[in-house]
Amino acid sequence: MSTLEIKDLHVEVETESGPKQILKGVDLVVRSGEVHAIMGPNGSGKSTMAYSIAGHPKYTITQGSVKLDGVELTGLSVDERAKAGLFLAMQYPIEVPGVSVANFLRTAKTALDGEAPKVRTWVKDVNAALDRLGLDATFSSRSLNEGFSGGEKKRNEIVQLELLNPKFAILDETDSGLDIDALRIVSEGVNRYTSQGDRGVLLITHYTRILNYIKPDFVHVFVDGRVVAEGGPELAENLEVEGYDKFLKLAGV
Repeated sequence: MSTLEIKDLHVEVETESGPKQILKGVDLVVRSGEVHAIMGPNGSGKSTMAYSIAGHPKYTITQGSVKLDGVELTGLSVDERAKAGLFLAMQYPIEVPGVSVANFLRTAKTALDGEAPKVRTWVKDVNAALDRLGLDATFSSRSLNEGFSGGEKKRNEIVQLELLNPKFAILDETDSGLDIDALRIVSEGVNRYTSQGDRGVLLITHYTRILNYIKPDFVHVFVDGRVVAEGGPELAENLEVEGYDKFLKLAGV
């Protein structure tokens, strides 16, 4: 069993007026086979946590630790964290002109495995993954995310998830901007990933609609840079009815 452990995590970001603290002591443990949903209002620090764990240079960890199977990640580079088994699906996937989807995927797979995948089987694997996510095989020759719609970018992120198959996936608002069909297709991809039984997911979202497709084992409410409430799927159902107001008041926001 693998474990992603976040302990007393404090993070700040540089602003024009100086450093601003965003995370104020986050404690969270995700184990193999678990799906954890992180919910909270805008500006609560959910995405900051995701990018900090992945190693984004914009965010400075001032206190605490992030460990994957006992290995401290905070001192590792982004690619070293990926090799350790971490994956981040971004809220706003970036466009990379001149780098095809196929080349990007093969380069990433080679870096993770230490050897290049066999071309013949790899092409079949890529095309099959694209097809499962409702993307035409021609997408493999297009520049990464360039000219893709919002839904196509999100589906392409799940293609990466399926092919790279990390120990833990952090999905940062993967449901944002998706129509009903795209949401279903993306969710099915995440469920295929978790159906292996030994993969962990940290799913960040504002809304409960994606949780109708991806069933969380645990739900955490994020307010003002910290977790203020935890529970099971019923907590998300309560949020759908009651909103975040009582949690904002509880946190003094």
